[in-house]
Amino acid sequence: MLLSLEGATVRFGGRAVLDGVDLEVAEHEVVCVLGPSGSGKSTLLRAVAGLQPLDAGRVRLDGRDQSGVPAHRRGVGLMFQDHQLFPQRDVGGNVAFGLRMHGASRTEQDERVRELLGLVGLPDAARRAVAALSGGEQQRVALARALAPRPRLLMLDEPLGQLDRSLRERLVVELRELFGRLGTTVLAVTHDQGEAFALADRVVVMRDGRIAQTGTPLQVWQRPADEFVARFLGFDNVVEATVSGQAAATPWGKLPVPEGAAQGTRTVLVRPAGVRLVPADAGLRCTVTARTFKGTHVAVHLQPEGAPRLEAACALRAAPEVGDTVGAGFDETEIVVLG
Repeated sequence: MLLSLEGATVRFGGRAVLDGVDLEVAEHEVVCVLGPSGSGKSTLLRAVAGLQPLDAGRVRLDGRDQSGVPAHRRGVGLMFQDHQLFPQRDVGGNVAFGLRMHGASRTEQDERVRELLGLVGLPDAARRAVAALSGGEQQRVALARALAPRPRLLMLDEPLGQLDRSLRERLVVELRELFGRLGTTVLAVTHDQGEAFALADRVVVMRDGRIAQTGTPLQVWQRPADEFVARFLGFDNVVEATVSGQAAATPWGKLPVPEGAAQGTRTVLVRPAGVRLVPADAGLRCTVTARTFKGTHVAVHLQPEGAPRLEAACALRAAPEVGDTVGAGFDETEIVVLG
């Protein structure tokens, strides 16, 4: 295992911001740590990098305990959200910085700079001034600089956080392809689940300094571990229910649940795709209170009488108008009984 955290703990003012975290990252794996502000994800990254000492536990790289090993000797690359490029150096000088620190010859520096700028899509940018670059170009240069010394582990702290959405969506695809081509081992932190799910082999969701859930993007999306994870992922159709057999008694009525679902008092999630709009007299009677265009679909907010609000996802041309009365039906395949 390339990276192992064992009981990693960091306290600020007596409060554990990293609370006994155990985590492993295999060689060539891309792992994204996801969580809201204050969940401990950036502290975890800084602890692995050697920028934040642990109060308890240990960090191992290639099986070697990193206690007392300074950041510049850990062989890891770190890229921050604000890129932190050197404004007095041109693009080539920024990319070559780590190589010079490692004693590479000028010829080796020039070859590596040329190789990396080609990889990140800036083949002719070596002599350009940093101030003349767009945000997306600065992000690519910062990535090339982090990759230049061939780190065993590349760590990214909100790498796309300052970019506009369309650029983020394009770059995250490019990063995924680049890491796959280079075989880079990556540990990234972000608060954006779309970014994490597009980039990662494995997602780690954090809450209050602890790991709430870990799994592939598909596993986490399909089966959130609990209500916190479900709501963090943007699911609002979450209610307490009593599960008996393949039915759950909920404020929205009796809903079908998958075979083998946990029984008794549980929390149930209904994904918006699982709320079907039907005639008012053929389902749970609701009033349409809002519509939000989501690009691929419309999120329709429904208010049943005497029950929590529901969100349904439907095609644009099929979306009802605000104020309409509709019925809501439920699809068992989109219903999850949470742990």
